[in-house]
Amino acid sequence: MRTPLRIAFYGLLCVGLSLPACMLAKADDDGPILKKLKTVSTVASTVPGNGDVNPYGIVRVEHSVGKLEAGNILVSNFNNVGNVQGTGTTIVEISPGGAVTLFAQLDPTMLPGSCPGGIGLTTALAVLRSGWVIVGSVPTTGGSLVPGSNGCLIVLDSNGDPVETFYGSLINGPWDMTWLERGNEAMLFVTNVLDGTAAAAGSVVHRGTVTRINLGTSTTQMPWIKSMTVIGSGFDQRTDPAALVLGITGVGLSPNSHDDDHDNWSDDDHARVLYVADTLNNRIRAISNPLFRTDSDGTGAHFASGGALNAPLGLTVSPNGHVLTVNGGDGFIAEFNAHGTQIAKELIDTGGGPPPGAGDLFGLIYVPDWGIYFVDDGSNTLNLLH
Repeated sequence: MRTPLRIAFYGLLCVGLSLPACMLAKADDDGPILKKLKTVSTVASTVPGNGDVNPYGIVRVEHSVGKLEAGNILVSNFNNVGNVQGTGTTIVEISPGGAVTLFAQLDPTMLPGSCPGGIGLTTALAVLRSGWVIVGSVPTTGGSLVPGSNGCLIVLDSNGDPVETFYGSLINGPWDMTWLERGNEAMLFVTNVLDGTAAAAGSVVHRGTVTRINLGTSTTQMPWIKSMTVIGSGFDQRTDPAALVLGITGVGLSPNSHDDDHDNWSDDDHARVLYVADTLNNRIRAISNPLFRTDSDGTGAHFASGGALNAPLGLTVSPNGHVLTVNGGDGFIAEFNAHGTQIAKELIDTGGGPPPGAGDLFGLIYVPDWGIYFVDDGSNTLNLLH
């Protein structure tokens, strides 16, 4: 007689269930995160001394090293003091209490490697356990995209100094990013929005990609690329007079039962999916086996569409598998369970517009026991929904 499969997952005992089914059961077992969070508080301004505005990327520091302090939030700015898109060069570090320091101010003429077109820091932002910070650049010339200005990923040390760049044909307008680490390996999952976009002059092109970048990491050696693979392709993208470019934006990985194991890949990592916010088509797609696939999954499978979605931009996934995304078309955040069913929505930005909050929301992160940190590029602030 075969013994039923038993898996302990976040305190839930799954009997007779596969791991994916167990994960879905756990996700459904928890109520909506948004139902518990009702208050929006401003943590701090994201504007540094040079006047950069339009905060896009946001990550939480997990380990103290160099200028990085555990629990602090890093925020990248996309616009300069004149509000010219694709010209922001700064990353600020903000404590939960609202203290703001400048983590990095980059000079496009002083980068340690190629970054075609210059610097305009995007929502693509990561901080590795070893202290390396990686940020995307989608640069403009006077606020306009120029064919061939494909940008890059810039690697900074824990003191905010740039040490290398990643660039080339598979890194083409890095717009957002998530990542995963195991031991001395890291995987970056990067959305790209510039392949053919500028040349199309406002017409939609179906050339957006998601690239997985496998890195070797060390505390003493700069990260190095081991391989790059396009795992998603054919996504819609176009230039936009207000948003500069519209294409796939937020990305987030589903969790698994070994997320606390920082040293080893596990068999059930194959069951993960990568959620992608497809802004132009007002939907969220799911790319299968993103960690290990060797080819493209195209635009992935359907996960969610319609409902409260209104040009989804930033996206994050909670430890219980719920997907949270903020809208570019209004000031709402929407929550979906692991089945793709919308279970909650909340108005978190009533400024700007019309409608209220339109175009203001980009990066967000969920921090258990704290709430949801998000940037508002209408007020140039870091905020906490709690």
